[in-house]
Amino acid sequence: AADSFDCRTFFATVGLNSKSEDQLFKIFRVLDHSESGFIEEEELSIFLKHFSDSARALTEAEVKAFLEAGDYDGDGKIGLD
Repeated sequence: AADSFDCRTFFATVGLNSKSEDQLFKIFRVLDHSESGFIEEEELSIFLKHFSDSARALTEAEVKAFLEAGDYDGDGKIGLD
């Protein structure tokens, strides 16, 4: 259902909670298409759209909520930290 996506559940389901720092760094680099050192909204949206063939497209609000969950300094991007 629209607006039902929960990023914490997503992280647990795909096993990100159990990855080492090195593995998370490699995943981050894959998602950071622009190699800016940040995952920005467009990069996150593209990743989530293509994560699984059976997944539904997330709403803009869901993508923004996911981004905000990882944006610890409020700059609108997810940094490596």
